[in-house]
Amino acid sequence: MKKLLVLFVCLFTMQAATVRADNDKPVKVEQMPQQAQQFIKKHFPKRTVALAKMETGLFSKSYEVLFTNGDKLEFDSKGAWTEVNCKYSAVPAEIIPAAIRTHITKNYPKTKIMKIEKDSGDYEVELSNKWEIKFDKKFNVIDIDR
Repeated sequence: MKKLLVLFVCLFTMQAATVRADNDKPVKVEQMPQQAQQFIKKHFPKRTVALAKMETGLFSKSYEVLFTNGDKLEFDSKGAWTEVNCKYSAVPAEIIPAAIRTHITKNYPKTKIMKIEKDSGDYEVELSNKWEIKFDKKFNVIDIDR
């Protein structure tokens, strides 16, 4: 009986911590890390911010910026971009690694990169023809989805 009670207390504590950790808070762009602010100024200078928010997880923090035209940016806790999603225009070429740009230009010449995501191990791009291509750290294609 004592073990069952301890189990329930542990489960309740974990659930309460998870609920508390999932916390989205609106912020001003000026409150975001400097690296994120500079990225926005450099690559999206004419966009109007509709919403900027900080998302706090149990062990992490991230930022999201939504523009009035529908474009969306995501940043990690240090302000490094993790996702750039452009609804109606191409992702700025300067942020796309040269090897990825070369591969897309060579193999998909009539398409634009509309979205790019990066994490610790890979990059994923979505093209204007709706193809999704995943690259490893060395920019080798490791997956293609349509």
